[in-house]
Amino acid sequence: MAKLTWFPRALGLATAAYGVAVTVRPALMAGPTGLTDAKGEPSTGVALLTRSIGIRDIASGLAMAFAPAGTPLRAAIAVRVASDVGDAIGFGVGLPDADTRRKAALVAGVWGGLCALSALASRR
Repeated sequence: MAKLTWFPRALGLATAAYGVAVTVRPALMAGPTGLTDAKGEPSTGVALLTRSIGIRDIASGLAMAFAPAGTPLRAAIAVRVASDVGDAIGFGVGLPDADTRRKAALVAGVWGGLCALSALASRR
């Protein structure tokens, strides 16, 4: 049976696209995480950190999309999963209110879980 590398590659491209969107418009991430002002805009510091996350997502997503199959692809997926676990923990304990913490941790956890499953699929 052929390896299912299309699954992690699709997730990688989606991650990179999200990273581009967040880098260009930090409010796309800052808004749902409750890190914006009354006008829906992030502070300069929040925008800077959000853009850093966006750049990380671009890099890790492109690595998943274009790494050769096998160990390099699994390594790229591991970096993505570790990033999502870090986001789930960080957002899950550090955001302003409990509901936002729960939702942000859930989104990061589900995305990390999908990427982890894609590693399994790519081994088949």
